[in-house]
Amino acid sequence: MSRWRAAVLASYAASGIAFATWVSRLPAIRDGLNLTPGGIGLLLMCMTVASFISISASGLIVLRLGPKLTTRIGSCMVGAGLVTVGFGASVAASPLVVAAGLVVLGLGTASWNTASNVEGAALERAMDRHIMPHLHGAFSLGTVAAAGFGAWAAAVHMPVFWHFLISGVVVTTSVVTAGFWFRAEKTAAATHTYRPDGTDTFQDPSTGPLPIIDAASPELRPQSGKAAAPLDNKRLVALAWRDRRTLLIGVLVLGLALAEGAAGDWVALALADGHGQSDAAGAVGYGLFVTFMTIGRFAGTAILDRFGRVLVMRWCSATAVVGLALFVFSPVPWLAFVALAVWGLGASLGFPVGMSAAADDPVHAAARVSVVSTIGYGAFLCGPPLLGLLAEHFGILHSLLAPLVLLVVSFFLAPLSGQQKARSVQPEEAR
Repeated sequence: MSRWRAAVLASYAASGIAFATWVSRLPAIRDGLNLTPGGIGLLLMCMTVASFISISASGLIVLRLGPKLTTRIGSCMVGAGLVTVGFGASVAASPLVVAAGLVVLGLGTASWNTASNVEGAALERAMDRHIMPHLHGAFSLGTVAAAGFGAWAAAVHMPVFWHFLISGVVVTTSVVTAGFWFRAEKTAAATHTYRPDGTDTFQDPSTGPLPIIDAASPELRPQSGKAAAPLDNKRLVALAWRDRRTLLIGVLVLGLALAEGAAGDWVALALADGHGQSDAAGAVGYGLFVTFMTIGRFAGTAILDRFGRVLVMRWCSATAVVGLALFVFSPVPWLAFVALAVWGLGASLGFPVGMSAAADDPVHAAARVSVVSTIGYGAFLCGPPLLGLLAEHFGILHSLLAPLVLLVVSFFLAPLSGQQKARSVQPEEAR
């Protein structure tokens, strides 16, 4: 169990390293290609669109290949994408090569993240305690480490190609190696069966029959006493998109993800333009937000074990609302920095707890995690341009009130994050 946990932690940390690697050298990429802000925006859109396509298909991919193989392939694509971006930025000096690398990076990252969340949810069920916040905390630590290395690489003028080559090799090697200890497919390789009495179960070779947590649609059930046909992957994904609880969990995650994404996109500018701080102070402010978000994630396991998902998600939503409102309306700059710490704590557990809630049912986990991830990614895809348009009319600070409204919605949706109780399908339901 300890090796499995260490392997999944390594996968999350490697994902954070990959993300922060290219973000930390974005100024060098811009300078090497002589790009305008609009050109940088177009390059980033290549990765964003590729990520959204990949996350939309990730449920089918994970169901088809399994989380271990999907994670390994995704990390290899990310490594190849980093090397391609580095080559295009500092060797070929070609925006098209960089764009191609970002597309590969986006395609690999999104499916890898879904597979990691499925693997992490399986680990959480096996340990019978909340572990997802620690996993996402490992991602945050990976971003901090990679950002530090990126800052050093920029300071010593290391070519982007060599920087990205080193990071790509580290990411790919670590994840491919960690995959040897992944066990989600062994512990949850359930065979769908029906008993003569009509009870719907999943037969796990190691533990025996398990009651289904959320029974499949009646259209997927054979008549009582008959052998079950294999569940079709496309129909599992379609069912996930029609599942009310899954969609509402996605909306819950959307609010907290937008609160997290808005900080990354706008905090530094909001401190500079809205609170009259320097650019350096803006960077410090974002660092404060990330630090407290990481603290919240590593403290989250103990808090969740004691208070449960529903109470914690309500606390997170309410805390994020208080922190965000205090940041927007703060009369003095020092109070805005305090607000960032509160905001970071509130946004810390939204995504990890949402993934856990979506993955309660091991059979439907991949499909439902992909649905929630897709909705959550919508915050990062649509959030920046939406807030930018609002900022044009209402100013940067007041544009941040849009995530606050969604956070209020997340507060009222918090009960849906509760542990789904296992239940058996009664004979009359199966007919």
